[in-house]
Amino acid sequence: MSRRSDRDLIDVLLATQEEAIRAAFMEAIADTVNTVVLKIVVERLERGDIEGALQALQLDAAAFSKLELRLADAYNSGGMATVGSMPKVRDPQGGRVVFRFGVRNPEAEAWLREHSSALVTAILDDQRVAIRLALSEGLAEGQNPRATALNVVGRVNRVTGRREGGIIGITSAQERYVAYARQELMSGDAAQLRAYLGRERRDKRFDRTILAAIKSGKPLDAETITRIIGRYSDRLLELRGEFLARTETMMALSKGRDDAIRQQIAAGKIRVEDVTKIWRSAGDNRVRHTHRVLDGQKVPMDGSFQSPSGAMLRFPCDPRAPISEISGCRCVVSYDIDYFASVVERFKAEAA
Repeated sequence: MSRRSDRDLIDVLLATQEEAIRAAFMEAIADTVNTVVLKIVVERLERGDIEGALQALQLDAAAFSKLELRLADAYNSGGMATVGSMPKVRDPQGGRVVFRFGVRNPEAEAWLREHSSALVTAILDDQRVAIRLALSEGLAEGQNPRATALNVVGRVNRVTGRREGGIIGITSAQERYVAYARQELMSGDAAQLRAYLGRERRDKRFDRTILAAIKSGKPLDAETITRIIGRYSDRLLELRGEFLARTETMMALSKGRDDAIRQQIAAGKIRVEDVTKIWRSAGDNRVRHTHRVLDGQKVPMDGSFQSPSGAMLRFPCDPRAPISEISGCRCVVSYDIDYFASVVERFKAEAA
């Protein structure tokens, strides 16, 4: 691979890796909702057995196996692209220094295993919180058990044969958005209906219907509300997939790139003191304030960038950093490496 700027390198990798991770997440959610046996969920809700209904949804880590594989692909591609973009370097006797990335490196495999496991566990734990709350509120409000179950798992699209409009896959915070949006639409109150029209992720194709209800003073019918909320929920799921894919792809790429440099250091091909890290923001008005401040800052290879928030980041999307510093981050780190100094010192050491 020819040498590229770090931004170009990341953009090329993102073009394929981010979409693969997003698709794997969405596939895991689709697999989960489309294998639900609705009858069992409804029967357990009729008995007031919320935990039993939750268990019947069979939220399973195995459904996310492809997501874990795609994370590994992104990590490996980051590492391999990094060494692939390194210049041709020769020692004083003319021998070539070969840079390689070991995808089966024990430390790399350990990180991938631990990170992907923690990610899937966090997704499932948050799902249980959201679903448990939705089921509990549905029953507490006297809602029909079947309707409550359908609000969670979604309704079958007669054209595609797949379930749509449920809350499985969205975060617990997003589930609250759905619950409040449903209340707004069911209220029949003009002010609350207008509040719904302020929701950024709504399907605007329904705006005319809502405006007509406001003008007429007549409430929306249950079927229309179900359709509107279903599309709103689907759009939140799309947003969830996009943000998860961007964050996790950038994290895997950044970690892979960092580990690739460290593998060269461990192999004695580069000296740690000859590597400087430089923070590069995306350079637009969407960059969070703390990262605009970091733009252009330099630290040693073993150093960390200190955010104005106090957080320490080894590189953008550092998995050790708070979610507020990594979610949706598009920054990259450049590695300024004095290859000549490293090669000369290595040659001297070998000659001695």
